[in-house]
Amino acid sequence: MAETLIKVDLQQSPYENPQVHNRWHPDIPMACWVKAGDDFILESYDWTGGYVQNNNSADDIRDVDLSTVHFLSGPVGVHGAEAGDLLVVDLLDIGSFADSQWGFNGIFARSNGGGFLSEHFPHAQKTVWDFHGIYTSSRHVPNVRFAGQIHPGLIGCLPSQALLQEWNRREAELLEREDKAVAHLPLAATAHMGQLCGEAARRAACEGARTVPPREHGGNCDIKDLTRGARIYFPVYVDGAGLSVGDLHFSQGDGEITFCGAIEMAGWVHMKVELIKGGMAAYGIKNPLFKPSPLTPNYNDYLIFEGISVDEHGKQHYLDVQVAYRQACLNAIEYLSRFGYSRAQAYSILGTAPVQGHISGVVDVPNACATLWLPTQIFDFDIRPQASGPQQLVTPGVEVPLSYDREGGSHRAYL
Repeated sequence: MAETLIKVDLQQSPYENPQVHNRWHPDIPMACWVKAGDDFILESYDWTGGYVQNNNSADDIRDVDLSTVHFLSGPVGVHGAEAGDLLVVDLLDIGSFADSQWGFNGIFARSNGGGFLSEHFPHAQKTVWDFHGIYTSSRHVPNVRFAGQIHPGLIGCLPSQALLQEWNRREAELLEREDKAVAHLPLAATAHMGQLCGEAARRAACEGARTVPPREHGGNCDIKDLTRGARIYFPVYVDGAGLSVGDLHFSQGDGEITFCGAIEMAGWVHMKVELIKGGMAAYGIKNPLFKPSPLTPNYNDYLIFEGISVDEHGKQHYLDVQVAYRQACLNAIEYLSRFGYSRAQAYSILGTAPVQGHISGVVDVPNACATLWLPTQIFDFDIRPQASGPQQLVTPGVEVPLSYDREGGSHRAYL
């Protein structure tokens, strides 16, 4: 039996757990140590540290302070790992806790981070999903059931001091060039630096990188195919590597388009580590690469929605894949609404179900083409177009919980 090296108590604040951190910094002490060839288990909070609850209110999605996230288990030090190596991580198994068989999906209010389609969904909404073995369903989204592909949304190694400084430099420059929150710089007030304490913790918190984006070390990549059976090759930037993991997802659609776009959950990860000495230079690697799992939900019938780089206001963009994927998503939401789903329910389906996103064309000026593949078998009725028109089969009276901003928008958490 593999040893559980990091444990979490879901009734305890993650700030009270010294084996958890929510910033990236090379001075964060290793929470535990392993050897190459070892396998072990790490337990993890959900990304909000237990703030979001299993209920029919979206107030917690509206009010969560996003500067606290993500709560990561680690860092795990690997004896013998040195800067320039590759850390090989095999995801042997991933699961939810026996007493926490549920997860949540959130649409964030525009005043609290927003999301991919925040112009169309400006208020906080939430769906709760129950787990039934490998399957999930939601009391908030009827007539849908699908197999999960459990994976860590966030996994990576500690940065070097030089790499951390580069992150902060380039993201600060980006903020200076733009007039909106396109990056999130260090914020000491809500930092949790693991076992680091005292003046050293205060100094590190002032420059510790936020966990919001993916970067060269891995991080918040939200790749749904990093499930049990996958292998990841991480660049090592500090001695010991410093592997951390969190933000577990029961299932997710490509793009995690609702921002809190997967089925977020607490749980555990069973992994094994190996080292390839000098692997970064040998293979020319500066970002992680991975081999996907042989396991995947067995859906083979799709409706494929196309989008091009002309936005919903009719503005032409040049080969803009992000605009094209937005249009594919909006086209799918409009289509599902014809069967009786609210737009929020349709949006939640695209964020949580194993939909596939593809870049289909980037050379035919001026329009890029992106596609969204929606598996038809997740529905308990036929969603394919028919001569008789769409059937209104969705259970009436079921809706996604909604919360408006307090006092007309004066409430605002911050990233």
